[in-house]
Formats: sequence, structure tokens, C-alpha cells
Amino acid sequence: MKPLTPVGPATRVALGIAFFVLFVALWAGITLGGLVPKTFLADPLTMLASGWTLLAEHGFAKDIGMTVWRVVGGFVIAALIALPLGVAMGAYKPIEAFFEPFVSFARYLPASAFIPLLILWAGIGEAQKLAVIFIGSFFQLVLMIAVAVGNTRRDLVEAAYTLGSSDSSLIRRVLIPNAAPEIAETLRMVLGWAWTYVIVAELIGASSGIGHMITDSQALLATDQIIFGIIVIGLIGLVSDFAFKWFNRRLFPWAQLGR
Repeated sequence: MKPLTPVGPATRVALGIAFFVLFVALWAGITLGGLVPKTFLADPLTMLASGWTLLAEHGFAKDIGMTVWRVVGGFVIAALIALPLGVAMGAYKPIEAFFEPFVSFARYLPASAFIPLLILWAGIGEAQKLAVIFIGSFFQLVLMIAVAVGNTRRDLVEAAYTLGSSDSSLIRRVLIPNAAPEIAETLRMVLGWAWTYVIVAELIGASSGIGHMITDSQALLATDQIIFGIIVIGLIGLVSDFAFKWFNRRLFPWAQLGR
């Protein structure tokens, strides 16, 4: 191994699978060997059996669908508003000076702290859960997109002006294309954060969703069901992460050079 030396796709897949195999083997050894009581940590086999029961008999697939819908809905709303605002802040310094202090202040506020207020304002329905995801994602997206656009190389900007580009044309043809790969990567990362927000939102005042199932399982000390719910979240996140990476490679192949 050498620092920053890339590995082949087959090696990367093999190493990634190897970690999961070792992790499950360690988990099975600790639980099946009796080192930890099942009340505190269920073994993999019990977890899988409970997961199948949840899916086959208790409609857990509907809970999964509701959680995915909430994540996608809240994240898409946040992204649709954050993209133009972030581009405007990155391109125009007066706009950045106007919005950045508040955005920097708001992004440090935990989305979970707003849940009592959001329940008061919007009740315990879908609007409250979408609002939690929006608050947790929007301010992060705005600032990161603004930084990506603002980091455009000055020589590209000067070359565009030398060739007679207007301000609007500069944004469309230079700033946005140059920042697009980094913006796509930002969307991928913040989508992962959105999953933490939706589970927090579902832990309080929810009648459906993965977080709701985890809360009910906690009351029953059903660690097998809790672990299954956590693993489902991780698997969905892993699939969405790989999908984002795949689309990014297809949309911005030039950004992969040198990696």
C-alpha cells in the first residue's frame, strides 16, 4: 500500500465485503458465545428471524416506505431551494454577505431541538417530519454549495470575461459547470445526514416509519427488532450512496480523473 494510490474496483469490493464479514463474525462470536445477554444484544440469526417476522406479519415494508418518502420529500424540498440560493451566494459577494451570517448561525442549530416547536406549529403529521429534515439539510446545503461555486478558479472567470461573457452567461457556462461535481458530492453527503434527522423525527409522535418501530421495540426490550431496523437504514443508505456515486461518475466523468 502507498498513500493516495488507488485500488482496482475488484479489490475495493473485496475489501469492503471482507470488513462486513469480519464484523458479523465478531458480532456472532460475542452473542452466540454467551459473552453478552440477548436482552442487551441479539445475535444475527435471531435478528434475521425477527426481521422476517416484521416484514411478513407486521407490515414493516410500509414503515420502510414511509421513512424513505419522508427522507426524499424533505431532502428534495431543501435541495430545490438551497441550489439557487447557494449559487447566488457563491457568485455574488453582496448576497453572500447578506445571507451567510444567518446561514452559518442556523446550521449549528440541531434539527431535533425544533421538534417541540414544529409539533406545536404543524402537529405530528407529515409536515412536521418533512420540516425536521428540511431544517437539518437546507442550511448545510446552502453553505456548501456557496463554497463550491465561490471556489471557481479566477483564471477561468477572467478568461470568460475576456471572451465577452456576460454575468449571467458566466454563471451558466463557467461557475455552475465547474462546481457541479462538488455540488453533486455535497448532495450525496447531506442525503446521508437527512436519514439521521428522519429517525429523530419519527421517534416522537409518529405512528409509522422505521423510527416508530424502533421506539415500540425499545419498550418491549426487543433488541433484535431494533438492530434489524438500524441495519435496514444502513442498507438503504448504502444503496442510495452507491447510486449517487454511479450517477456522479456518469454525469461528471472529468471529475474522476486523478482519483
